[in-house]
Parts: sequence; structure tokens; C-alpha cells
Amino acid sequence: MLEASILIVFPFCMAFAAVSDMLSMTIANRVPIVLVAGFAVIAPLTGMDWQSFAMHFAAGGMVLAVTFGLFAIGAMGGGDAKLLAATSLWFGFGVELLQYVVAASFIGGLLTIGIMSFRSSFLAAFVSHNMFLRHIANAKLGIPYGIALGIGGLLTYPSSPLMAWALARIAAN
Repeated sequence: MLEASILIVFPFCMAFAAVSDMLSMTIANRVPIVLVAGFAVIAPLTGMDWQSFAMHFAAGGMVLAVTFGLFAIGAMGGGDAKLLAATSLWFGFGVELLQYVVAASFIGGLLTIGIMSFRSSFLAAFVSHNMFLRHIANAKLGIPYGIALGIGGLLTYPSSPLMAWALARIAAN
């Protein structure tokens, strides 16, 4: 059951955040709350020592401080900042967090270039009323970066400490 929660909670939250941001240009507060609460409950049950547990929360706090600064200067949306901080809990300090941030940044750059190109094309006018693409086509809106955070999280999650623990337990059975 614990392994199943590790396999489900994080990926579901990442997929939900990506789709939600694409459809509404918002990431509901419940997504980072579920990520933080899920990690707080699951991690100790895996046998994670308290020092490692605290370091995961320190990583989340550090990322929150940086993303709050970016939000304050208008360089990042509030939902994206909260999602990135909550997601960093699951990776902790280490190469896994760096992989996640780099992957999300790279995907976000490609996403931004793609959306900006799409918005300046003639196709944007044709899909401006489409439920799935209306925000993507609207040049007055920002970039739904939750898509990049979600994809980056899903791509790098298999190397996270909790996922490694869950996969080792599943392989042992």
C-alpha cells in the first residue's frame, strides 16, 4: 500500500497541475498541499531518518524562498512557485532536485518558444475559443509553466529517493 501511494500521489499531482494550468492558467492550492502532506506522511513510513526528512523540508523551504522572490518581482506565477517548492520536497537536496529543476527549465524554455510562436501564427485565431487551447492562444496571458513543471517532475521522479525506495521494495517481493 505504501509503495502504491508513492507511485500514485506525486505523478497524479504533477499531471493534474499540468492539465489544470493549461485549462485555467491556475494551479489549485490543493495540489501543493497534497504534495506536502503526502510527503510528510509517506516519507517517515519508508524508514527515512529524521535528518534526511528535515533536509527534504529544508530543500522545499529554500526553493520556496527563491520562487517567492521570483514571484515578488513578477518573474513567476504564485501557483508555479508553490508547486515547485512542494515538488522539491519529494526530491530533497541532491542531484535529483537539480535534475528536476534543469528538466523543468529546459521544457519550460521549449514550451515558451512553442507558445510564443503559436500565438504569433494564424492558427491562434482559429483555436481561440477551444476549451483546451484558448489560454495557449491568448497573447495577453502568460505562459502556463505548470505544464513544464508537471512534465519535468514526471520525467525525473523515477530517480527520486522515495521512488527508488518503492521500486526496490517492489522488486524484492
